[in-house]
Amino acid sequence: MILKELLGNYPVLRSEGCLDLDIIGIEHDSRMIKEKHIFIAKKGFIDNGHLHIQEAIDNGAIAIVLSEEIHTLSNITYIWVENSNDVIGFLASRFYDFPQNKLKLIGITGTNGKTSTTYYIRSILEESGLRTGLIGTIGALMDGEKENLNNTTPEPLVLIRTLKSMVDNNITTCVMEVSSHALALKRVDYLNFDIGIFTNLTKDHLDYHNTMEEYFQSKLKLFYKTDKFNIINIDDEYGKRIIDLHTASTLTYSLKNIGDIYASNIVYFIDKVKFLLNYNKKSIEINLNVPGRFSIYNALAAAACGIALNLELDIIKKGLESIQGVEGRFEVVPINKGFTVIIDFAHTADGLENVLQILDQFAEGRKIVVFGAGGNRDRNKRPEMGEAVGNHADIAIVTSDNPRMEDPILIIEDVLEGIKRTSIDYKTIEDRKEAIEYALNIAKPKDIVLLAGKGHERYIIKGNKKYPFDERKIVLDYLRG
Repeated sequence: MILKELLGNYPVLRSEGCLDLDIIGIEHDSRMIKEKHIFIAKKGFIDNGHLHIQEAIDNGAIAIVLSEEIHTLSNITYIWVENSNDVIGFLASRFYDFPQNKLKLIGITGTNGKTSTTYYIRSILEESGLRTGLIGTIGALMDGEKENLNNTTPEPLVLIRTLKSMVDNNITTCVMEVSSHALALKRVDYLNFDIGIFTNLTKDHLDYHNTMEEYFQSKLKLFYKTDKFNIINIDDEYGKRIIDLHTASTLTYSLKNIGDIYASNIVYFIDKVKFLLNYNKKSIEINLNVPGRFSIYNALAAAACGIALNLELDIIKKGLESIQGVEGRFEVVPINKGFTVIIDFAHTADGLENVLQILDQFAEGRKIVVFGAGGNRDRNKRPEMGEAVGNHADIAIVTSDNPRMEDPILIIEDVLEGIKRTSIDYKTIEDRKEAIEYALNIAKPKDIVLLAGKGHERYIIKGNKKYPFDERKIVLDYLRG
């Protein structure tokens, strides 16, 4: 693509060199640059692409997009812009021929439930015959193949490339999680969504957003980017604020109130939930193979999405009932022992409450919870997580969970502030593998061991490095001796 065409009408501050260059690749990682590529000097939280411009040139870059002053070379083209991070989505969209405009885009935001809801929607849409891709915490999924991603919502270049791959594979619809970070950092600025979905808002990410209002305002940005429907949980106080925006047609869902879509006649089981799905004076029974009240909320959001796309209730029912669970979400490990081991991604006080309330209803033995809190994240939520576990479990084992750059012992001490507000028996074991093995060792028949926080993750982050850490394998290996 000719550089002048690639730049289009983007507000360039100034340029040096030829703009009639044929660009065959676009990157903001200098290590990925090849001949005839354009390099965008992106500024990250830790690194600054302007420090790697020479490496990009050495690797074959013929044009550089930047926002800082540097020493220039006569044989290289330079384009200065106000914000080199903002331009990435613009250039990627043009280079890959706007794949986002060739797909139905469904965006889901909220604190909890995003991942499960994307899978529920995907199941419904594929039941209706729509080829559907998925982007989120667990990765990108298309045609049954999964690709790992570094972020829940990828940075713009990866995101646009992923959407392009979906278009190339004849996928017509993409369901994606849209994180508050992605909205604040403008990763989806060059996307418009057919449907936006709000699940809930509870305390999380306040290390980045500072206040709940700032967190909410980031989430809110999605609902100014929707063309057809906003689907809102009106049992959530923040959800009620969104429905007053009138930015698109609105469908509401609820358990406690009468929304446009709501559940009634709910019956809970340890491994599933049964309820009536109600819409427009019609009802249909749903047997959902995932337990818990939060699973009903996810199912209602997914059903509302199907309704917004004019799908019949029987198609929605088939899609929901074909779900057999989502990786790392109330996932039962097949151990064939007298006790049960469950892996769940719950990493906030609200998430832990949701999972533990299921166990409260059905646990016949003790509830043993292994959990920790992530490093370099909101410290204020750590005591709340400890108190949530202390109010529901019988034994708490406080351990590490992605300590990152923090001392895991100090993180554990923060969690213990909340634990000590309760009367629960607890133990601290810094090494997470040892903590899991200890829990398995003390488990008795009918006990439930909950491993909370890691969920789908198959790694643990210490410092700046990821180390392999598969809780399923750890459990099975230990029990096999």
